[in-house]
Amino acid sequence: MTADALLLEHVDKRFGEVHAVRDLSLQVPPGSIYGFLGPNGAGKTTTIRMIMSVFLPDSGKIRVLGSEDPLAVKDRLGYLPEEKGLYKKMRLAELIAFFTELKGVDGATARRRARELLDRFDLGEWADRRCESLSKGMAQKVQLLVTLSHEPELVILDEPFSGLDPVNRDTMRDVVLQLKRDGRTVIFSTHIMEQAEQICDHVLLINKGEKVIDGTVDEVRRGEGRAIWLDYDGESSRLQELPGVERVTDGGNRAELFLAAAADTQAVLAELVGRGVRVSRFDLRAPSLHEVFIRAVGGDASA
Repeated sequence: MTADALLLEHVDKRFGEVHAVRDLSLQVPPGSIYGFLGPNGAGKTTTIRMIMSVFLPDSGKIRVLGSEDPLAVKDRLGYLPEEKGLYKKMRLAELIAFFTELKGVDGATARRRARELLDRFDLGEWADRRCESLSKGMAQKVQLLVTLSHEPELVILDEPFSGLDPVNRDTMRDVVLQLKRDGRTVIFSTHIMEQAEQICDHVLLINKGEKVIDGTVDEVRRGEGRAIWLDYDGESSRLQELPGVERVTDGGNRAELFLAAAADTQAVLAELVGRGVRVSRFDLRAPSLHEVFIRAVGGDASA
């Protein structure tokens, strides 16, 4: 496998007056899960479409699986776009086999893989039903199977968790993790920070077309200081204006308190108890990716 599954160097893209991507450089290690994070309109989808040669960059270089021509390695790529669709009158097994053959797999192998994938993902009994009969979650699962059916080396998923219920989100997460275990590289875009934090090795935060943060999840979180993760009973108003606390994200009985550099955590705990807050968890940790995101994009976070 190549040194980098994906390399971008000083990539730029405009659409008229809109500067969608500005001087973007990044490296995606092989066998990793790499998250593109950012608010709506940040440039995530434009970047993915340039990687897939849907758009060409105005300047800069893109190398995919060692090739500067992504079309030359297209059969080694799997792509699930944000705007998804199925041929409604086709039957599930025939649809998956059809797209698998388009990637250069022979017909018999394509049909066998289609049935195996449907069985593996608990859709075997639907194999001969038409796509129009699927629920939204099932349709998204089938679209993912189409993306994976030719066993690509690099899998690119644009907002794969969007619109899924918790059960199907877990299924999608498990698929992504299994791809990594199988030695494949996965890139996915999302504005769901919890999913990225759970499964990504590396993350890129992009805003207004520019790279804001790029690194491993641990590096990104450690670079943002300290936070207290708090489970509590009591009035949420009592968490405000604590000594050494710069900001509070309160979810109701669970909160994240973001500390000033010189904050004394024992003083924060003593103040909480003194205000009548009953504390059941008080953990000192790096801030969550959600907090990193909010700090980085501020009022631009429309996602």
